[in-house]
Amino acid sequence: MLKIVADGEEGGTVLRLEGQVIGPWVDELRAICETARGRRVPMTLDLAAVTFVSREGVQLLLELRERSVTLRHCSGFVREQLRGAEMSRP
Repeated sequence: MLKIVADGEEGGTVLRLEGQVIGPWVDELRAICETARGRRVPMTLDLAAVTFVSREGVQLLLELRERSVTLRHCSGFVREQLRGAEMSRP
């Protein structure tokens, strides 16, 4: 289960994620991010309450970061998942 709460902050949108970024929630997050990015404002994902990210979820987070989405408050576990996936990219 993944809960996504959108907050507007000065100069952008913050999506606060709670739970696990897995299975169908990866596609749901992708769709929400695409909609939010369509407004052409800076976007931040707050990952403080994320407990697990699947391989597909990690790939999505890396793609979003490459497209200038800020990832903040990653747990050490999620940070290591992202780092490992970056290192294994060709």
